[in-house]
Amino acid sequence: MARLLLFGGKGGVGKTTTSTSTAVGLADSGLKVLLVSSDPAHSTSDSLGVQLGPTPTEVEGVEGLWGLELDPEARISDHIPKLTESLGPLMGGEDPELNSSEMILPGLDEAMAFDELLKHLENPDWDVIVFDTAPTGHTLRFLALPEIIEKWADKIIKMHRFTGGIRAMMFGAKDGEKMRNELEMFRRRVLHVRRILCNPEVTRFTLVTIPEKMGVNETVRAYESLAEFKLPVTGCVVNRMTPDLDHEFIQTRRVNEKSNVDSLKASLPDLHLHEVELKDSDIHGLDALRSISNELHGDMKISDGLGPFDIGLGLEVHRGTWSEGDNVFLHLPGIVREDLSLRSESGTVFVGINSREHPVPFSRPAKASQVNAKLEDEVLRLTFPPE
Repeated sequence: MARLLLFGGKGGVGKTTTSTSTAVGLADSGLKVLLVSSDPAHSTSDSLGVQLGPTPTEVEGVEGLWGLELDPEARISDHIPKLTESLGPLMGGEDPELNSSEMILPGLDEAMAFDELLKHLENPDWDVIVFDTAPTGHTLRFLALPEIIEKWADKIIKMHRFTGGIRAMMFGAKDGEKMRNELEMFRRRVLHVRRILCNPEVTRFTLVTIPEKMGVNETVRAYESLAEFKLPVTGCVVNRMTPDLDHEFIQTRRVNEKSNVDSLKASLPDLHLHEVELKDSDIHGLDALRSISNELHGDMKISDGLGPFDIGLGLEVHRGTWSEGDNVFLHLPGIVREDLSLRSESGTVFVGINSREHPVPFSRPAKASQVNAKLEDEVLRLTFPPE
């Protein structure tokens, strides 16, 4: 399972620059990295100078880096088919003013993004997934979604108890209960994603802000809200610090910014905090991103093996897969034996993780029955038969 690094904060504070530069630095260090964005403004594509889409696209000029821009709204109907249309008659009758988009559960689009993210996270082919999130409020809406779904499901049951014969006209005899079951299955899926996000062995969250009082206050509130869900927030990047120049206006700004940053440090003393000065031009293109990566993380020393490797900001990364002789090691934190399976087809061995299968990279063909599998300390060791 890949390590998941989330970067979040309010809009316009440099999340994309921070996350993208981190992804470039990790790939340059020899890891296989997927950079994911849920930003509809396509700023990640602009930052890299590469047009990204809904499937992983290799980033030219950075070996080992792929990019992906999610389109969660396009997937809503695939997960809860006709949910909003079905709820419409219950909630608003035949009111033409009410359309299906108004009936979408709060946080549902975020759920689509995180559910898509989980598919890639469980793929051992990736070492690290860097997620440039939407503003933090969207992440919080997702984290609260299971309870919201539960309330909606309860409301649907109560409506069915009191609507009598109208129920059959509106839904048919069993459609209402089917809808509730659909909601419950989706709720369990969201809870699973939330458990992954709150597992510090998999996920780390870095807050991004600017040295203004409103930005600092919002960052503190975001940290407190994320902490309520036990999301592992370990670092904070303060972008756009005013450079030290000999000018009265500049020096006044620096004094104010230092006061704000000191307040942030006092409020969040356990976070690894890093300040980044305002540059004389926009940050875009690989050279500028590599410069920011070096400023944030220094020389990332990624050695052989699975890891962990410390890259600063309170962040650790692992390799997802490592081969050594006849052994292939898969880093799978939080996985239990019941979630794993092994089979082979045409000489290729596939490992199943939560019902999703992935080919195991090995230099020669083998049968699953010939492979010895052992799960220990969150590492699955697959020993292939010798030549």
